[in-house]
Amino acid sequence: MPSHDKKLGLIAGNGKFPFLVLDAARASGYEVVVIAIQEEAFPEIESHGAASVHWLSLGELSKLIETFQRESVKRAVMAGQVKHKQIFSAIRPDWRLAKLLLSLTTRNTDSLLGAVAKVLAEEGITLENSTWLLEPLLAKSGVRTSRAASEQERQNIDYGRTVARHMAQHDIGQTVVIAEAACVAVEAMEGTDATIERAGQIMRSLRGDASTLSRDLTVVKIAKPNQDMRFDVPVIGVKTVEVMHAAGATCLALDAGKCLLLDGDKILDAANAAGIAIVAD
Repeated sequence: MPSHDKKLGLIAGNGKFPFLVLDAARASGYEVVVIAIQEEAFPEIESHGAASVHWLSLGELSKLIETFQRESVKRAVMAGQVKHKQIFSAIRPDWRLAKLLLSLTTRNTDSLLGAVAKVLAEEGITLENSTWLLEPLLAKSGVRTSRAASEQERQNIDYGRTVARHMAQHDIGQTVVIAEAACVAVEAMEGTDATIERAGQIMRSLRGDASTLSRDLTVVKIAKPNQDMRFDVPVIGVKTVEVMHAAGATCLALDAGKCLLLDGDKILDAANAAGIAIVAD
């Protein structure tokens, strides 16, 4: 039997992120106990080599703690998206989560998950950085694709980063979409892909010569000023590139060392095929 320090808890939301963490943890010799969020996690997590999988609703904080304690889990990782609207509208909180929600002064993701991490710590469970086992997948600094950003795209990036950092201070979103140094769309609760799609729709609605804006969009995705790497870490995948291409976006800017490339080099291959520049600063 592995010792307790080789046990790892995984709180799994949706997408590929939890699977990558599970694979990396098992490769490092961890016995992984998965708490799969019923409203979010993919059913395939059941057959991905975890020591045990427990399906819990998003609101069942007490059961989550009890399960980890029963399984002798002292360290855990939170991986995978939990949609913002799920957190604040779709869940039925148990007494512990209800008490925690009432204590929040701001109703954003960071404050809620930070409070959850504090409760876990009080119960003897340390929440580790979600990227702890996935360092090779963090965006490296520099031009990541065969094409660098054009002069106009660089101007878009500079302006977009200024806008995004102001928005991120209030935990509103991590993504903005820019055209010719004009802000076309800002992410709120809908997520990155939906924001990019909306930007594409807006640009398509500006028909004829009435608009002086270039139709080419630049997507800027940043980490928050004090990004807590334990949760809500910026991630992109091949789907992000596909959505960008469909929306008419030609450039993607990321924060180096703070954004996970979930599909690794496949993202860069897809971007090169679509003529999209990816840069990390």
